[in-house]
Amino acid sequence: MPIKDDVQLGNDVQIFHPDLVNLYGCSVGDETRIGAFVEIQVGAKIGARCKISSHTFICEGVNIADEVFIGHGVMFTNDRLPRATTEGGKPQGPSDWKLEQTWVGPRASIGSNATILCGVTIGEGAIVGAGAVVTKDVPPQVVVAGVPASAIHNLTKRADK
Repeated sequence: MPIKDDVQLGNDVQIFHPDLVNLYGCSVGDETRIGAFVEIQVGAKIGARCKISSHTFICEGVNIADEVFIGHGVMFTNDRLPRATTEGGKPQGPSDWKLEQTWVGPRASIGSNATILCGVTIGEGAIVGAGAVVTKDVPPQVVVAGVPASAIHNLTKRADK
């Protein structure tokens, strides 16, 4: 699995097993760390000082800000109505589907095995629990968990109040 020549890597990016990742047409910011068996597709953008854990899939249309934690086995999607073929039975091509952007804000954390459906924004400092399925926007500083993910805690509320 390659790191293609068209990948834009920032300064001091650490790819612990470069022979066990698949990166093409993407950009990765300074000091980001990438684990084994990670795929980052064309057009995806990863910010600085992120941690992308093993077995994670980041597809075209995903934009990850600085200082984001992505746990093991996190999956992003980029098509709300995926199909293998057209109505006529032919394999779909680039013009047969609609790319939907996904945004992950600064310092957000996404737990292992979470699935992030396309077209959502995960706000600054938000936390997505392990195994959650995110189907709608996550506000800044909110913890979500479950299937579908829903708010379970607001990080801006102090525990002593």
